[in-house]
Amino acid sequence: MRSAHTVEQVRAAEAALMARLPEGTLMQRAATGLAVAISNFLGGTYGARVVLLIGSGDNGGDALYAGAYLARRGAQVTAVLLSDKPHPAGLGALKTAGGQAIPATKSTISNSTAAQSAVAGADVVVDGIVGIGGRPGLRPEALAVVQVAERYGVPIVAVDTPSGVDVDTGETPEPHVNAALTVTFGTHKICHLVDPAATACGPVHLVDIGLDLPPAQVQALQAADIKALYPVPHGESDKYSRGVLGLMVGSTQYPGAAVIATAGALAGPVGMVRYVGPDAVASAVREAHPEVVGDGRVQAWTIGSGLGDNLDVPRIREVLDAEEPVVLDADGLKALDDSGDHVDVLITPHAGELSRLLGVDRATVEAERLKYARLAAETFDVTVLLKGSTTVIAGPDGEVRVNTNATPWLATAGAGDVLAGLCGALLAGGLTALDAASVGAYLHAAAASLASDGGPITAISVAQALPAATRRLLS
Repeated sequence: MRSAHTVEQVRAAEAALMARLPEGTLMQRAATGLAVAISNFLGGTYGARVVLLIGSGDNGGDALYAGAYLARRGAQVTAVLLSDKPHPAGLGALKTAGGQAIPATKSTISNSTAAQSAVAGADVVVDGIVGIGGRPGLRPEALAVVQVAERYGVPIVAVDTPSGVDVDTGETPEPHVNAALTVTFGTHKICHLVDPAATACGPVHLVDIGLDLPPAQVQALQAADIKALYPVPHGESDKYSRGVLGLMVGSTQYPGAAVIATAGALAGPVGMVRYVGPDAVASAVREAHPEVVGDGRVQAWTIGSGLGDNLDVPRIREVLDAEEPVVLDADGLKALDDSGDHVDVLITPHAGELSRLLGVDRATVEAERLKYARLAAETFDVTVLLKGSTTVIAGPDGEVRVNTNATPWLATAGAGDVLAGLCGALLAGGLTALDAASVGAYLHAAAASLASDGGPITAISVAQALPAATRRLLS
């Protein structure tokens, strides 16, 4: 499990640790880990041209000490000083190791050409501009040298977080660094997991510096966590004890949605699937999936995918008021109200659907995914699975899980129907809404990667790959 802590939590843990350690120990730990990561990124150190972008404070100090480490091992290291107050001991260490410094602040603008030339000719640029306490955006002199790196295709390694992103929300309202690698210390930060900032981080390498941290409210489950949650049948299981899922999906307008959602459900852990819908659609479902049966008692519902003209809001609200947990998708979201009387409801909107629920612009939801997933969970007293390049899952109690393993090829028609069916099967198998969403999102993405193998996929191919993805997980 990857845990992401807030800036406040990280600073408190760092302060507690520094009070017990000799002065400078924590920065040396971070700098050494950073230097090793940069060396590995370059594939070697000797002769490499490394440019450090240095702001004020400890983030710049980490980069300067790492630069000294690399310089002692034969790298050509240049620090571009974007602040009049760089970390003094770090700058001294770099110069002692043979590195050089170029001032590039507003007061030394005459040297900006030299700074930009150094960046353009570098093998790697190290972003030590601002640390986790920085606000979104970059000052003009910093933005200028970052844009040079982008223009010349020089990869940037970010120290802790890419400068200019919002660390605690994952938002990117202002210009920011786009890193090829981020090296972070002690724990992940929320921006490492939540888009759009997560994309700006690139791969994230975590350096353990010995922090003692409290439980995190934002987490990304890994394979071992998903395996531990998956409801595996045992020797005494039968089709009823494994769970029975009811599907109220599809319509004469969109019969394919019913077939696809059923495929997703059958690839989950349930022992039986019951389809409730128009006779013509039920026939299409049973033609594709002859094991599906009709109306009867269920342990959970998936409702909404492709309902179209067959949307029956009063009927859906009857189900929501009953005792069985529900996955509410697509058209079914129109039946959601803010009564707060739901037993265990998981909604699976994309950004457009969530924007309509909350009465805000879609672009606003996409820019502030964590904020609006949490707001919807609190407003409607449900668990929210906000689909996207990184899936944000928010519970009504404020707990958040993020799924980061999706392939871009998963953005295809019907993929959400597969996910809704699978999550319903996991609910019927006994998982909570939060766990069903977490396991469903992970396996859905894993199956898509397996089916894709780097190329296009269809929703049905994702559903067909789910059993193999699950076997790999459980083996």
